[in-house]
Amino acid sequence: PVTSADMQITFAGGPLDRCGELRVDSEAIASAFADPATRFVPVWRYRCLVEGAHAALVTRVELGRAALDQAVFLGQQDGRFLFAVRLDDEPDPELPVSGEFVELREAMSRLAADDASLVAYARAMILWQDRHRHCGCCGQANRPELAGFVMACTHSGCGHRSFPRLDPAIIVLVHDGDRCLLGRQPTWPEDRFSTIAGFVEPGESLEDAVRREVREEPNITVRGCRYLASQPWPFPAALMIGFHARAEPGEIRLNDGELAEARWLTREQIAAREVILPPDTSVAFRLIEAWFDRPGEPGLAALGLAGPALRVRRPGDAQN
Repeated sequence: PVTSADMQITFAGGPLDRCGELRVDSEAIASAFADPATRFVPVWRYRCLVEGAHAALVTRVELGRAALDQAVFLGQQDGRFLFAVRLDDEPDPELPVSGEFVELREAMSRLAADDASLVAYARAMILWQDRHRHCGCCGQANRPELAGFVMACTHSGCGHRSFPRLDPAIIVLVHDGDRCLLGRQPTWPEDRFSTIAGFVEPGESLEDAVRREVREEPNITVRGCRYLASQPWPFPAALMIGFHARAEPGEIRLNDGELAEARWLTREQIAAREVILPPDTSVAFRLIEAWFDRPGEPGLAALGLAGPALRVRRPGDAQN
């Protein structure tokens, strides 16, 4: 069977060493920040600086007036330290380097895999800090600590500390062996389909979430949930956890309004392009591919069946 080691997942598997042990060493972090070999990943209006197929990294001198407390230590790669830094929200940032600031959704289809992983990490940390500028307990201002990985309340009587947030979500390819079950959300084009997905609720295991979401949305009961792979999905902070699950006999019924349509599709129907699949940058495509591909036959990628990126924004911005 296909395993996560066989899959190429966008935003995952980069060579960066996060050097978590250095975050508690303020002197080491300050020294890394000042090191001429260190490079910075600039984030402007949550856009990343891209040059061709690579992330554009800048030096301390090119960065200008940014201070250590404005940066997030990302780790070490290729023998040099890396930081993310948020640029002021000005109309047009001036950096003495080439490249352009692009939205992450656009960048993910342009960048080499390692660079996509790096800029997604940088953007996620900056976005998390921006959304935790004030303490959730007392409302006072927060300040970054531990190289940017803690937002600590400045009120001496509170002391609450916030850590980077992730929202776990399951995503599952339901099948009965010969057919797979795909759904279409109301905001999508009529021929665009994908796997079933949803956020994990408090007090719920991943397997429980799979069973609940598939029951709630297309009214199908599943068994034999099998984990395949996960994908960091920074829109804004989801972690997509991918499964295959076997369907019990049953009729499709759209229960909760999350889907506009759901269909059982054979491999032949998918190969005939009866529906448009997710892009190959998504774990959804990889889950379908792991079911579709069979030894000695052309696979999804060889057939060119990956769909284009979908530019629909919605609350939670879940996997498409």
